[in-house]
Formats: sequence, structure tokens, C-alpha cells
Amino acid sequence: MMETLKEKISIVMPAYNETGHIVSSIEETVRAFNSFGYPWELIVMDDGSPDDTYEKANALTRKYPQLIVKRNPVNTGKGRAIKKALHYISGDYTLFLDADMDLHPIQFQTLFDIMGLDKADIVIGSKLHPNSRVNYPLQRRIISFVYYLLIRILFNLPCHDTQTGLKLFKTEVLRNVLPRGLVKKFAFDLEVLVNAHHLGYKIVEAPIILNPQRSYGRIGPMAIITTGWDTLTIFYRMYILRYYDRIDYYRRKNLAKEFRRMRR
Repeated sequence: MMETLKEKISIVMPAYNETGHIVSSIEETVRAFNSFGYPWELIVMDDGSPDDTYEKANALTRKYPQLIVKRNPVNTGKGRAIKKALHYISGDYTLFLDADMDLHPIQFQTLFDIMGLDKADIVIGSKLHPNSRVNYPLQRRIISFVYYLLIRILFNLPCHDTQTGLKLFKTEVLRNVLPRGLVKKFAFDLEVLVNAHHLGYKIVEAPIILNPQRSYGRIGPMAIITTGWDTLTIFYRMYILRYYDRIDYYRRKNLAKEFRRMRR
């Protein structure tokens, strides 16, 4: 068993059209984190679902005081939803957890143990980890491997799988990295990891157990094309425009200006 923590864990659960899963997903997450025995909060971010995902999740706030439910008025993408969730995070560590429960929240323990052992800043679940147990179609396996080769060539990241929804961050790292990003949808995870790696944060992978709760119909050809385009755009911003470095320059410049103003 993992030793009891004094630090607080924030779980961020983005959700879109999850009316059939959201109640059971919240209940399962609550049971898992109550079993760990340390402070936690669960932030559900509904990304403009046209169904009653938000209403079902919000109804549970009366039952669970650690549950925070917010929503975007329109669907803007997972990246934008998680960025908004950052305003409500109060924990020392932040876990990204998909609402469909393909990845059970009990696996947090594995990620946290690896974070401590490897002195990592970020631990990401990986379908391509040799110890992972996954059950998904051959076509998806091929797509994942091809995408891994692409990002390895473009970014030389120290990881094989950037897209799995289970990720653990030290919250201070997330606060430094997340505001730099522009991608709103599927390549959001990649942009976060590319920027974290660029800033020198240590990223390691963890094995996962993946049990799909539904078909993979949500990710179609357009999603693949959009992800590929956003991936190339991230490369262009990082290595051609040097956009992310300019963000840091202007941020430091504005902080210095504000400091001088305060001293007057």
C-alpha cells in the first residue's frame, strides 16, 4: 500500500456527452480515492455537452463535498476544458482522468509511486509500455505506433505514448506549462508534454490497464487529420517561430516591469 499523503490530489475529469457514464465514473473515482486515505478533490469539466452530462454530475455535488462541477457553454475541446479547470485546482498533484473509465482511477497509485521512485515531474500512462495490458483494435495499435514514430522524429520526447488520458503532474509544473499552450483538441496532450520537456521537466512513463467501455467510434478520420495538423503546428511554433520561448521572454519582461513599478 502507498503511504498516506498530507498533500492534496486534484483529479481533473473532462467530459463531453457522457450521460451514460458520468454518474458511475464519479462514484468509482470517489471510491478509489477514498480508499487511498488522503485529501483529494474531483473537478469535472463538462465541455458544452448537449446532453445532460452536466446536470447529472452537478447533482452529485450535494453528496460529495470534494466534487466541483463546471461547464463550458459550448464545446471547445479537451485542452480548453482542462485549462479552465486549472482555475479550480487546489491540490499539490493533479491527475488527468478520462470520464469513460477506460482507465480505472485506482491506477493513480502506480503513477504516484513511479513519480517518487524516479523523481519525476510528470508521469504519463502509456499503451506502449511493455508492462501495459491493453485491449484495443489492431488499427488503433498501428495508428498509435505511427504517431509515436512521428513525434519521436519531430520532438525526441522521452516517451512512447502522449495521448493516453491518464497523466499525473506536480501542480506547480502544470501551472508553468499549461498557459503556454494553444491547442484545444486532440494534440493538447502533446503540446503540454513538448513544452514540459523543453523547460527541462522530467517525464516518465507508467504501465496501464486499458479496458475500453465502448467502441472507438469517436475518433474518426477527421480527428486523425486534425491531430496530425496540430502536431506539425506545434513543431512550427516550437522550432521555427520560437513562439513558446517568446512567451517566456515577454512574461519575464512584464514581471520585471511590474517589480520596478512596485519599488517606486
